[in-house]
Amino acid sequence: MYSKEELAELIIKNPEMYNEYKKSADETDLTELDFSNITLEEIDFSNSELAGTSFTDAHISNCNFTGCDLNAADFTRANIIESDFSESILNGTDFSYAAVNYCNFTDADMAGCIVKEADLSDSDFSASLNLSATRADDTTIWPDNDMLPDDFDTNYAKDDEEEEAQEVSDY
Repeated sequence: MYSKEELAELIIKNPEMYNEYKKSADETDLTELDFSNITLEEIDFSNSELAGTSFTDAHISNCNFTGCDLNAADFTRANIIESDFSESILNGTDFSYAAVNYCNFTDADMAGCIVKEADLSDSDFSASLNLSATRADDTTIWPDNDMLPDDFDTNYAKDDEEEEAQEVSDY
């Protein structure tokens, strides 16, 4: 049995060995770890506890985040390509300034997720949950409508704080 810190070390230095370990581990506790400023490729994070974990400025490609608890995880300025977030909980997860391309968010709970100034091009949110409860702004780049829920309006998903600030400034 590895400690949380030993698992982090494996992920960074020997991802193949970590993925082999992960095959026999149902759930993995990787909460509040720091994966900032590194490259993560083809890592199996599925069914892991990643709440509060930082992926700030990381380059992430072909990673499996299926069924993860990513509450309050930080992907600020991350470059995320072809990764799977299906069935994950992303409440309060911060994707501000991130490039999130060709990712799958099927059945992912997006309530409270922050996507300010994020580029979400070509990612599939069509079957995501609570996308209207994300915090976005005018600079958020949404994918085409066929990759969004039918009832989702990209103009509706604005940050309430910004709207309140605008209302106050009108007086």
